[in-house]
Amino acid sequence: MNRVIAYCFLLLASVVAYLHIDSRPIWAPFASEHSVSNTNQTDNLPESTDIRKLAKTLKNSSPVKLTQPSLQMDWLPDSGAPSVHAASLITLKDGAVRAFWFAGSREGAPDVVINTAVFDPQAEMWSAPIPVIDRVSAEKGLSRYIAKLGNPVPSRMADGRIQLFFVTVSIGGWAGSSISTMISGDEGQTWGQPHRLISSPLINLSTLVKSPAIPFSDGRLGLPAYHEWIGRFGEFLRIEATQVIDKRRMSSGRGAIQPAVFIDGAQDASAFFRQTRSSAQVKQIPVSETKDAGRSWVTTKDLEIPNPNAALAALTLANGTRLMVLNNIEAGRYRLVMVVFDAQSSQWKVIQTLEDDESLAQDQRREFSYPYLVSTSGEDAHLVYTWDRKKIRHVYFPASWFKYTMSSLKEKEVQ
Repeated sequence: MNRVIAYCFLLLASVVAYLHIDSRPIWAPFASEHSVSNTNQTDNLPESTDIRKLAKTLKNSSPVKLTQPSLQMDWLPDSGAPSVHAASLITLKDGAVRAFWFAGSREGAPDVVINTAVFDPQAEMWSAPIPVIDRVSAEKGLSRYIAKLGNPVPSRMADGRIQLFFVTVSIGGWAGSSISTMISGDEGQTWGQPHRLISSPLINLSTLVKSPAIPFSDGRLGLPAYHEWIGRFGEFLRIEATQVIDKRRMSSGRGAIQPAVFIDGAQDASAFFRQTRSSAQVKQIPVSETKDAGRSWVTTKDLEIPNPNAALAALTLANGTRLMVLNNIEAGRYRLVMVVFDAQSSQWKVIQTLEDDESLAQDQRREFSYPYLVSTSGEDAHLVYTWDRKKIRHVYFPASWFKYTMSSLKEKEVQ
């Protein structure tokens, strides 16, 4: 009976929400930082690069093994908390990178704090971590009881300010959460008053965020979110400052959350989800597509890469190269890889194994999860991910690494 009442209540809320948003401003096209090409990504690499010239010169001579440029690997600064998770990144105007993550005695504990630190690319060092918001300050700013918080996600607003979205819970577990937001006018050094996003005029519960927002051409943001109460599905929120002016369902049922979005054009985008299906269902990556800039989404064929109920990260480089970081196994989170989309074969291929504990006994395997990607130049990539819930790993992929890797991939295809 309780479930029937809950379903009826949710249905009523959905009807009211639809009537509420139907009169909102018309949808604008997506605005992308990089032009996306459907051609083979390796064809977009400059022919003048030293790597490609050298490869051509050596093609008919004695084999010489080229040295792959190294990756820079370090850790986000230690705040002294025994448990850390859900790191995210944003590029600053001076080329530095600011990270956010939550830390405390455990996930969901009352002592959890959202921290931030800045990576200086010249010094190749992180600044000391400082708190952005904790449960007590969230309570004070939002004027409501807050039991726990997490999942910070930064975005760049059209006017240049940084907007931080994060999850707050007042009752129950994560299924009882809502999204709150703060805005900074000084690149994240100080923050304004937190505001709770109202995604439903009747029931404003069970809305969470994990992936970066998508800019619209009219300056608004499209925020990929997800729902965990009764159903587990993706939602696309249209944000204007601290208000949700529209929302659309991205998936249905109980099997797809935490959407990561690739922009395919002004009207087109594809979303890849963390699967939360029952044990009897296939453990692959659910996919949805939109042809009208996010106003409607259609579920399509799964991406045939294993997914163990774990989040993934997505990034498009300036030359159109598409990257994802994910756990490509059906159970556990002991392996983490970077994959690239090869347009020539229409397949995703592993180009870097970041972590792999498969050789260890099952009780010794660690968790590598919640990846997040950004690029500072359009040609490089910064990655952060949770390392066994004890640390946050940071990996920098320079542009030279991608040039070498993609050139090597193409050479292997030709052979």
